[in-house]
Amino acid sequence: MNYLPQIFFLLVVGVAGYILYKRINRIKKNIQMGRPEEREGGSEGFKNMLLVAFGQKKMFKKIIPATFHLFLYVGFIVINLEVLEFVIDGVAGTHRIFAPFLGSIYLVAMNIFEILAFLVVLSCVIFLWRRHVMKLERFKSREMKGWPSLDADIILMVEIVLMAAIFTMNASDQVLQGQHPKYPEVGSFWISSLFVPLFEGISVGTLVVIERVAWWFHIVGILGFAIYVTYSKHLHIFMAFPNTYFAKLKPQGHMDNMDAVTTEVKAMLGTGGDEPPAEDPGVFGAKDINDLTWKNLMDAYSCTECGRCTAECPANLTGKQLSPRKIMMDTRDRMEAVGDSLEKGGKGLEDGKSLLGDYITPEEINACTTCNACVEACPVNINPLDIILQLRRYQAMEESNAPASWNSMFSNVETSFAPWKFPPTDRFKWADSINK
Repeated sequence: MNYLPQIFFLLVVGVAGYILYKRINRIKKNIQMGRPEEREGGSEGFKNMLLVAFGQKKMFKKIIPATFHLFLYVGFIVINLEVLEFVIDGVAGTHRIFAPFLGSIYLVAMNIFEILAFLVVLSCVIFLWRRHVMKLERFKSREMKGWPSLDADIILMVEIVLMAAIFTMNASDQVLQGQHPKYPEVGSFWISSLFVPLFEGISVGTLVVIERVAWWFHIVGILGFAIYVTYSKHLHIFMAFPNTYFAKLKPQGHMDNMDAVTTEVKAMLGTGGDEPPAEDPGVFGAKDINDLTWKNLMDAYSCTECGRCTAECPANLTGKQLSPRKIMMDTRDRMEAVGDSLEKGGKGLEDGKSLLGDYITPEEINACTTCNACVEACPVNINPLDIILQLRRYQAMEESNAPASWNSMFSNVETSFAPWKFPPTDRFKWADSINK
């Protein structure tokens, strides 16, 4: 018996598995560069994950793209169940190993897979149409030039080609049924049977080659796709689940104060009681990725680059430089740059660059109105505002580089306990006319 195909299959899977392991480990280390932070998760986090990541609850605010995205998402998950059979066949040297055991159920399952494959192709075509024919505004922002736009096109085209490989494999398989001992009588598949006429009249030997090439192309394509995704915005396919599980469960308007600052303010106001001094934070706010929390960095890897956050941002809509999507993309790019540098024995965070200044400008973060529109719009519960606030804290408290109007307000709060410049004793004079 010739075991060469099985050996080659195991070699391909082994190499792909090793590359994938290395890449996942790199992403994990990059996220761990962030500061520790406790996240609740638990039953509420699990519910959040089921509704938002798995159920795509927030996607359905826009029903048409959400429907096609659901086709793509369900198709991706369900069709890949067939990969289990591919793996067993590849290791055992069999063909459609489940068919004899499942009987008619196998044919039903394969037809369901093919319908989903067709819906995946349809969805990919619609999304390409929306990007390049309809030219939706949120796909034309400055941060979407070059690689981000190409990345989206590559993924959509790869999905189409992988589904075409399935149809080619199944169509040639149907012609081979009954003509070759390795191909059992399974039945006719609804979608791929439409392509059977293309393969009729071809010799059995040639059909076997076509079917095998399509089979190998699909399995190698799936493995290559899995590796590519870890370098792509489509990493959200996997990251959306832990990201929604650990998403903040507090009301969206809640802002986390720094304990050191809160304790000092309470002491100044005489309301602190016997509270012990807060631990020295080391740095106020965030200048680089290591000053952000691990959840902020996980958010960056979970970003889908869909642009819903930027499309809803009032600052962006009025022509300001701020784009919440760019904030997340810049954070991820900085992480990748530092991670690659450390992997190669480079300077890492000491490369003379930082997230604030070299990637994200003060003009961008100062335009934010802290309205939470971006947080509400995100389909996977990413919080760009949290990163913006931490960068602004650093700018104001470490660099004393806040806008002049802000510094005036800060001074008034410090001296008069209000944003306006009048004595504290006059704070309630506005009410005198009401009481008359």
